[in-house]
Amino acid sequence: MPEDIGKKVSFITVDENAAGQRLDNFLLRHLKGVPKSHVYRIVRKGEVRINKGRTNVKYRLEPGDIVRIPPVSMRTQSDSGPGPIAGQQRKLDESILYEDKDFIIINKPTGMAVHGGSGISFGVIETLRSMRPNDKGLELAHRLDRETSGCLLIAKKRSALTMFHELQKQNLVEKKYLALAAGHWGRKTAITMDAPLKKNTLQGGERVVKVDPEGKVSITHFSLLEDFADCMLVEARLETGRTHQIRVHLQYANTPIIGDSKYGDSRINREFRKLGLHRLFLHAQQLSFVNEQSGKLIQATAPMDEELSSTLEKLRS
Repeated sequence: MPEDIGKKVSFITVDENAAGQRLDNFLLRHLKGVPKSHVYRIVRKGEVRINKGRTNVKYRLEPGDIVRIPPVSMRTQSDSGPGPIAGQQRKLDESILYEDKDFIIINKPTGMAVHGGSGISFGVIETLRSMRPNDKGLELAHRLDRETSGCLLIAKKRSALTMFHELQKQNLVEKKYLALAAGHWGRKTAITMDAPLKKNTLQGGERVVKVDPEGKVSITHFSLLEDFADCMLVEARLETGRTHQIRVHLQYANTPIIGDSKYGDSRINREFRKLGLHRLFLHAQQLSFVNEQSGKLIQATAPMDEELSSTLEKLRS
């Protein structure tokens, strides 16, 4: 049965740890179990206020801001299931590739969303917070699509998160991905896609991204790793980090990623399902950057799961 988070309106004063955080992320942190759509609704209706004034979900909090949060009805665990099941917690715990006082890097499993929403109560970040209730500052430093596996960075505190975002802006974070792409580039062994991307929304609310002259600058460097009869294993190095960037750039090059239900070739995807590939073949293989606060090189390499490695072995044989 629903229960109320407090019978009265609550007021929270923003401290240094929450400063710079978007309002929607702040509310989702405090209103555990409340759907993202409901959080957006109460902000839109003016039930959430900052310093007594209306605002929007993109507002970035400042130290000393007073956030008014209304009583919100949420489902208890008995209504929505047991929350993040032990298996998911164990899977995340076993997937940690690197950890220090500032960051955690995990090898995110395919099929696991990075955060809750769209009918998902617990994504990676919610599960980690439930596993580590004493780590108050856990935040996603970047995102991966739900079907993409591999290196995902979580910041443990606001200062680390801000530093990482600044490094990204200066193109000082190296991200390498592996993708199995249909077709070939002819005699080329490397290509650079410099094609601006723009988000669009189709009827029914499905989000797609397209190459558009009015879109944001988007650059991906691709290199050929292995050539097969009808496909190729490529490495993608991101210079910018737009939504679905690698997937759309490879589609635009007429070599879509195999297993991509949104931007790929349905006929080719069906053929590869016969080989046992039932997921998007996109894997964030490596993440590296220098922690400016400590001067330490942070680098992690994520091994591919059995489904991807098995597909490659079948192609090689």
